[in-house]
Amino acid sequence: MEFQSLKNIETAFRQIRLYILLFALLCAGVCGYALYSSYRFAERQREKIYVLDQGKSLMLALSQDASRNRPVEAREHVRRFHELFFSIAPDKDAIEENMSRAFALCDKSAFDYYKDLAEQGYYNRAISGNVNQRIVIDSIRCNFESYPYEVTTYARQFILRQSNVTERSLVTSCTLQNSVRSDDNPQGFLMEHFLVRENQDLRSYKR
Repeated sequence: MEFQSLKNIETAFRQIRLYILLFALLCAGVCGYALYSSYRFAERQREKIYVLDQGKSLMLALSQDASRNRPVEAREHVRRFHELFFSIAPDKDAIEENMSRAFALCDKSAFDYYKDLAEQGYYNRAISGNVNQRIVIDSIRCNFESYPYEVTTYARQFILRQSNVTERSLVTSCTLQNSVRSDDNPQGFLMEHFLVRENQDLRSYKR
């Protein structure tokens, strides 16, 4: 009878230890889940930022990794440079203003190309002939597999005269380096080794 009582006590202790172990595992699981949920909640909250709209009201915005937008920013940088550099109005001040803004996006290679055109009288003929020039970007191909990034731009250049319009095929290439962001360079890139690979007439038609 005494042996049976001891056996029952030992069985009871084993059950208690098992229950304690299961309870400890359950508590550890609950604590782990709570910590994970708290971390995820904090991460989501850090993605939210508030922007003060002209000192009057707060606007909710979402933040994200800046590197995700770099391909888009790179193409926009190249697009903006081409629009500034190849858009010409028959006004000397307008041309110089566009060029100065374009030079902030590229290295000296763009200035050298501009200087060659100026020495050939390209801009003077545009002003005296009341010629407008605009550009339409067809595609911008960037290779982000290697740094600096290699970029090729395919565009059409339209030269508008009073009597006719000339359409040209324009292909340029350059490399892109990361740079400091500024008001003049909001995307934070710098074009280098700018080169016009093709600039030939496609067709001409009367206005």
